[in-house]
Amino acid sequence: MDAAGRVADGQVPAGEAPAGRVAAAERGATRIADRVVAKIAAQAAREALAQVPDGQPGRDRGKEPHAAVTVRHDTARVRISLELGYPSDIGGQCGTVRRQVAQRVKALAGMEVPEVSVQVERLHSASQARRADRGRIR
Repeated sequence: MDAAGRVADGQVPAGEAPAGRVAAAERGATRIADRVVAKIAAQAAREALAQVPDGQPGRDRGKEPHAAVTVRHDTARVRISLELGYPSDIGGQCGTVRRQVAQRVKALAGMEVPEVSVQVERLHSASQARRADRGRIR
Protein backbone atom coordinates (compact mmCIF):
# COMPACT_ATOMS: atom_id res chain seq x y z
CA MET A 1 0.00 0.00 0.00
CA ASP A 2 1.37 3.45 -0.92
CA ALA A 3 0.92 6.85 0.79
CA ALA A 4 -2.40 7.51 -1.05
CA GLY A 5 -3.92 4.36 0.44
CA ARG A 6 -3.80 2.31 -2.79
CA VAL A 7 -2.79 -1.32 -2.91
CA ALA A 8 -0.23 -2.52 -5.46
CA ASP A 9 -2.67 -2.58 -8.44
CA GLY A 10 -3.83 1.02 -7.85
CA GLN A 11 -7.19 0.05 -6.35
CA VAL A 12 -8.44 1.24 -2.96
CA PRO A 13 -9.38 -1.54 -0.49
CA ALA A 14 -13.13 -2.21 -0.21
CA GLY A 15 -14.94 0.03 2.27
CA GLU A 16 -12.21 2.66 2.28
CA ALA A 17 -11.98 5.98 0.44
CA PRO A 18 -8.73 7.27 -1.04
CA ALA A 19 -7.02 10.07 0.87
CA GLY A 20 -8.99 13.31 0.61
CA ARG A 21 -12.24 11.66 -0.60
CA VAL A 22 -15.39 10.85 1.35
CA ALA A 23 -16.63 7.24 1.35
CA ALA A 24 -19.75 6.62 -0.77
CA ALA A 25 -21.92 5.72 2.23
CA GLU A 26 -21.10 9.05 3.88
CA ARG A 27 -21.66 11.38 0.90
CA GLY A 28 -25.38 11.93 1.27
CA ALA A 29 -28.76 10.46 0.46
CA THR A 30 -30.91 9.96 -2.61
CA ARG A 31 -34.44 11.35 -2.37
CA ILE A 32 -37.06 9.99 -4.74
CA ALA A 33 -39.88 12.46 -5.43
CA ASP A 34 -43.47 11.50 -4.61
CA ARG A 35 -44.48 11.94 -8.26
CA VAL A 36 -41.84 9.41 -9.35
CA VAL A 37 -43.17 6.86 -6.86
CA ALA A 38 -46.71 7.62 -8.13
CA LYS A 39 -45.62 6.90 -11.71
CA ILE A 40 -44.04 3.62 -10.63
CA ALA A 41 -47.25 2.67 -8.78
CA ALA A 42 -49.51 3.55 -11.75
CA GLN A 43 -47.31 1.51 -14.11
CA ALA A 44 -47.38 -1.43 -11.69
CA ALA A 45 -51.20 -1.24 -11.59
CA ARG A 46 -51.29 -1.30 -15.42
CA GLU A 47 -49.00 -4.35 -15.37
CA ALA A 48 -51.27 -6.12 -12.87
CA LEU A 49 -54.42 -5.40 -14.90
CA ALA A 50 -52.69 -6.55 -18.10
CA GLN A 51 -52.45 -10.03 -16.57
CA VAL A 52 -56.21 -10.50 -17.05
CA PRO A 53 -56.43 -12.89 -20.05
CA ASP A 54 -57.96 -11.64 -23.31
CA GLY A 55 -61.65 -12.40 -23.56
CA GLN A 56 -62.20 -12.23 -19.79
CA PRO A 57 -64.76 -9.68 -18.59
CA GLY A 58 -62.18 -7.65 -16.62
CA ARG A 59 -59.94 -7.14 -19.66
CA ASP A 60 -61.64 -4.02 -21.07
CA ARG A 61 -60.70 -1.36 -18.52
CA GLY A 62 -61.17 2.04 -20.10
CA LYS A 63 -59.13 4.83 -18.52
CA GLU A 64 -55.59 4.15 -17.26
CA PRO A 65 -54.96 3.78 -13.50
CA HIS A 66 -53.96 6.91 -11.57
CA ALA A 67 -51.85 6.89 -8.39
CA ALA A 68 -51.47 9.32 -5.50
CA VAL A 69 -48.59 8.72 -3.09
CA THR A 70 -47.51 10.02 0.29
CA VAL A 71 -43.86 9.33 1.15
CA ARG A 72 -42.42 9.67 4.63
CA HIS A 73 -38.81 8.53 5.16
CA ASP A 74 -38.57 5.14 3.39
CA THR A 75 -42.30 4.36 3.55
CA ALA A 76 -44.84 5.03 0.80
CA ARG A 77 -48.61 4.97 1.18
CA VAL A 78 -50.29 4.52 -2.19
CA ARG A 79 -53.82 5.21 -3.43
CA ILE A 80 -54.71 3.78 -6.86
CA SER A 81 -57.83 4.84 -8.80
CA LEU A 82 -58.90 2.62 -11.67
CA GLU A 83 -61.75 1.31 -13.80
CA LEU A 84 -62.63 -2.36 -14.17
CA GLY A 85 -64.73 -4.42 -16.52
CA TYR A 86 -67.93 -5.98 -15.24
CA PRO A 87 -68.78 -8.72 -14.46
CA SER A 88 -65.37 -9.79 -13.16
CA ASP A 89 -63.61 -10.84 -9.97
CA ILE A 90 -63.27 -7.31 -8.60
CA GLY A 91 -61.76 -8.39 -5.27
CA GLY A 92 -59.26 -10.65 -7.02
CA GLN A 93 -58.17 -7.90 -9.41
CA CYS A 94 -57.81 -5.38 -6.55
CA GLY A 95 -55.69 -7.89 -4.60
CA THR A 96 -53.46 -8.46 -7.63
CA VAL A 97 -53.04 -4.69 -8.06
CA ARG A 98 -52.14 -4.27 -4.36
CA ARG A 99 -49.49 -6.99 -4.47
CA GLN A 100 -47.96 -5.81 -7.77
CA VAL A 101 -47.79 -2.16 -6.66
CA ALA A 102 -46.17 -3.03 -3.32
CA GLN A 103 -43.61 -5.32 -4.98
CA ARG A 104 -42.66 -2.92 -7.79
CA VAL A 105 -42.35 0.16 -5.55
CA LYS A 106 -40.13 -1.80 -3.16
CA ALA A 107 -37.99 -3.18 -6.01
CA LEU A 108 -37.62 0.06 -7.98
CA ALA A 109 -37.68 2.76 -5.28
CA GLY A 110 -36.48 0.76 -2.27
CA MET A 111 -39.46 1.84 -0.16
CA GLU A 112 -41.71 -0.16 2.12
CA VAL A 113 -45.38 -0.03 1.12
CA PRO A 114 -47.54 -0.97 4.13
CA GLU A 115 -50.76 0.29 2.55
CA VAL A 116 -52.14 0.26 -1.00
CA SER A 117 -55.71 1.57 -1.24
CA VAL A 118 -57.52 0.65 -4.45
CA GLN A 119 -60.48 2.81 -5.46
CA VAL A 120 -62.64 1.44 -8.26
CA GLU A 121 -64.06 4.57 -9.90
CA ARG A 122 -66.17 2.88 -12.52
CA LEU A 123 -67.35 -0.53 -13.69
CA HIS A 124 -68.18 -0.99 -17.34
CA SER A 125 -69.51 -3.97 -19.23
CA ALA A 126 -68.63 -5.31 -22.65
CA SER A 127 -72.17 -4.49 -23.84
CA GLN A 128 -71.60 -0.81 -22.96
CA ALA A 129 -68.42 -0.83 -25.03
CA ARG A 130 -70.25 -2.38 -28.00
CA ARG A 131 -72.98 0.27 -27.79
CA ALA A 132 -70.39 3.05 -27.69
CA ASP A 133 -68.65 1.59 -30.76
CA ARG A 134 -71.87 1.64 -32.78
CA GLY A 135 -72.52 5.30 -32.04
CA ARG A 136 -75.96 6.81 -32.10
CA ILE A 137 -78.60 4.93 -34.08
CA ARG A 138 -81.56 6.75 -35.63
